[in-house]
Amino acid sequence: MLASNTVQILVGDSRQVLGQVEPGTVQCCVTSPPYWGLRDYDHGKQIGAESSPEGYVSSLVAVFQGVRRALRDNGTLWLNVGDGYARNGGTGRSGPNALVGNTKKLIQQRNCKVPNCWGLKDRDLMGLPWRIAFALQEDGWLLRSKITWIKKAPMPESVKNRPSNATEELFLFAKNPNYYYDSRAVREKSGANLRNYWILGPDSSGVPHPAVFPRELARRCILLGSQPGDVVLDPFSGSGTTGVVAAQSSRRAILVELNSVYAQQSRSRIAQDLQLTMIL
Repeated sequence: MLASNTVQILVGDSRQVLGQVEPGTVQCCVTSPPYWGLRDYDHGKQIGAESSPEGYVSSLVAVFQGVRRALRDNGTLWLNVGDGYARNGGTGRSGPNALVGNTKKLIQQRNCKVPNCWGLKDRDLMGLPWRIAFALQEDGWLLRSKITWIKKAPMPESVKNRPSNATEELFLFAKNPNYYYDSRAVREKSGANLRNYWILGPDSSGVPHPAVFPRELARRCILLGSQPGDVVLDPFSGSGTTGVVAAQSSRRAILVELNSVYAQQSRSRIAQDLQLTMIL
């Protein structure tokens, strides 16, 4: 059992490593998996490098089967995931239908081809967040809410034929209908029930990871979905933000990271920021 304010980091593929987590011990999962075809995390088993978005969705369903096994019966899953466009032709920062090709900035580069699935056409928005949500729903998860994360400082886009993207989706799933949710933990400034759009800005993790979500996003999910002393899980820990915020909120955390370099960076960040017990 994890001691109070302890962060444990497991290195490996979540599809295998989650089997080390005792069933029914995690209260909530807060995570943001790699987006399909966007970045190369320099590992042969990385999720997001599948040859098709259908394979990507299947990979995530398998991961979250392990998450569901680890959750308590009243546990929840908070899932942030981004979308992308199907494109034909072009090179350079070719985006979410590219095969993995490592670059200094971890952006994939290759000629593009529209994936042969879902009736996708050139320049189609793929709808990946909802395709993942529906696949998880079909696999047994209870889909309870869609929250829109409105970014205060979105990445600039040079497009001229559509609005620039400035939002991402965050889904709340439950393992069972009677799940834990503390509506008093986070409220609107007026004191009203929290609404399903969150205006959040970026913050720095202090580590060279290419994709870091805001601490406030993790904080809200953790406070709404757990109590002090509970265990919070992130199967795609990246820079360790979920672990940092869980410990700051008097929770325990289990983080899973495929890339050993990122795992070590997370250990250093957490130890430096929080000076708490780490299980190596």
